[in-house]
Amino acid sequence: MSDNRHSTAQPGKEEYEEAVLKDDAEYRQQHETVKRQQAEERERAGEPAEPKVGVYICRCGGNISDVVDVERVAQVVAMVPGVAVAKVHTFMCSDPGQHTISNDILENGLDRVVVASCSPFLHEQTFRGAVSRGNLNPYLYEHVNIREQGSWAHKHDPEGATRLAIQMITGAVGKLRNAQPLELIKLPNHRQALVIGGGIAGMKTAAELAARGIRVLLVESSNRLGGRLNERGRVYPSETMASDLVADLERQVRNNGNIDILLNSKVTVVDGFIGNFRTVIEGLIGPSGGFDKRDALVGAIVMATGYRPYVPRDGEFLYRQDPCVLTTPEFIQMMQNLDAGTGSLQYNRRTIRSVAFLHCVGSRQLDGVNEPQADGTLNKYCSRTCCSTILQQSLALRKRFPQVHVYDFHRDIRTYGRGEEEYYTEASKAGVVFFRYNGEDPLQVERATGASGKQAPSRKEAPITITVKDMLTWGQEIAVPVDMVVLGVGMVPSHIEDLVDSIKLPTGEDHFLQEVHPKLRPVEVAVNGVLIAGTAQGPMNIQETLNAAAAAAVKAAAMFAREMVELNPYVASVDASLCCGEGLCVTQCDYEGALHLVETEIDGQTVQRAEVNAGLCVGCGACVAVCPHRAMELNGWRLDQFEAMVDGLMADTQHADCEPQLVNLG
Repeated sequence: MSDNRHSTAQPGKEEYEEAVLKDDAEYRQQHETVKRQQAEERERAGEPAEPKVGVYICRCGGNISDVVDVERVAQVVAMVPGVAVAKVHTFMCSDPGQHTISNDILENGLDRVVVASCSPFLHEQTFRGAVSRGNLNPYLYEHVNIREQGSWAHKHDPEGATRLAIQMITGAVGKLRNAQPLELIKLPNHRQALVIGGGIAGMKTAAELAARGIRVLLVESSNRLGGRLNERGRVYPSETMASDLVADLERQVRNNGNIDILLNSKVTVVDGFIGNFRTVIEGLIGPSGGFDKRDALVGAIVMATGYRPYVPRDGEFLYRQDPCVLTTPEFIQMMQNLDAGTGSLQYNRRTIRSVAFLHCVGSRQLDGVNEPQADGTLNKYCSRTCCSTILQQSLALRKRFPQVHVYDFHRDIRTYGRGEEEYYTEASKAGVVFFRYNGEDPLQVERATGASGKQAPSRKEAPITITVKDMLTWGQEIAVPVDMVVLGVGMVPSHIEDLVDSIKLPTGEDHFLQEVHPKLRPVEVAVNGVLIAGTAQGPMNIQETLNAAAAAAVKAAAMFAREMVELNPYVASVDASLCCGEGLCVTQCDYEGALHLVETEIDGQTVQRAEVNAGLCVGCGACVAVCPHRAMELNGWRLDQFEAMVDGLMADTQHADCEPQLVNLG
């Protein structure tokens, strides 16, 4: 074969295959000879036998194999010391693929397994189960992602993607050579849940958990259950009374002996870990308002803390400067307070003949257009429920007071839920007039002025003027006089900063609580044992809120399915013989209580040594990095495993001409 290592031309497919397959039998024979010699040397030296590693490479139905030469990868990694089996399967995650792994472990005596396929987020548990069915410790398995990190990332470079796959697998084999069996961490499990928030999400979660025989502490900071739904009249799209929905959920929680309801109460302290959270709840009890403080041990916590409506700044769209500029919650309350027989709409000694509804107040804010919040951020998200609320209220207003002109000013209309688009159709038929504007050229809300330049009298002329460049009339500037403005305010997170800091809850850019993964783990946060339900997570409508609450209840119930909590063993460990008790690891740890110094007796002397709380440790490895004596290790990622993995990644598995070479990882 000619030496083309310095050529810039890329070899064609036929040349590539010819190069990599040349003299393959000779290399394999040489490889087997070397492996046999190494095994004999280890036996004479009294060293443990070479691990027998099985490597399984997935074609992923072409997602991988259309780019990566998986057969060639298998041929090369088969020559890595310790690799006893190297196989390729079209769908490794399928039942036949999993059966291949389990079978090979039993029949070939494999004691390590590497699977090279898609993301471990999808199938790590799948393959861990297959390894377990082969009677092998599931933590003697390593997952290599050659799809997202290989074929998908380097689809225009098949040769490079193939070499990368070989390197990644070789690194995994190196890491596994030093792997040790690990066992799940098992901790006591207090079979009681704490649900923080007594709105519909909290009540739904509590009811679902109690129905499964789980005791629940339901804590609500106000004096009644129901949350924001108590402020609503009819709910869309069913048009049933919000009070009926609240009453039904309240009956469920009050009639279940497994639920302890604490009103006018607040969770002030939370520490501990999944299965073993210690909480302090403070509140007022009884008609005299006596002070109560109780400690409680719970196994799981559900954050159902809800939302609060956005409150416009003073002067924003004349809010708090004109009494007839209201937010949607204030408008709904106003309509509920009107007498049933009222013939005309009167408010603040003003006859209301025209009402304007403004969308996206406090939502979908734009850089350079909207003024930031106090913390310097903008609410760039859509609050999802505002459009439907406005359409419902404008339609209700037209039906009750047909003489009132109703105007709708929007950038666009987003009616998310099933059956909500009909509100737009019905509002149009009812005579609501729609204006659409560009968000980068916002509308203006100003006090109207008369011919003299003074403010127009409130009784005879509309006191407010809305000026907009209407996109529905090709950008024509239109001035609309109105008597009342209703601001469609969005949702913002509740004030739960103390709990966020205490439990170390993750929040997103929008400041709502952040789930681990929107599809795979939609109601879990990064803190084990803490779940989120409803609008604590972000804007949701009623049905979405109830669904999320039910999902959180199911997840919490699953945590209580066993008497012991089982956690992955990837936590820090301490070699007391190397620990000097300096405490650098403790000061570096960001997770309170996960690592601390304890006094112990060694050779008759009282000394300090680091101790890990496995329930609180998240396996970040920060303590490992600062220990000067290498006393700290991370289970599953010990330093010798890291070193062996790096050696494997850097091993010369093939020359530029694609001929495989023997790899020495020892």
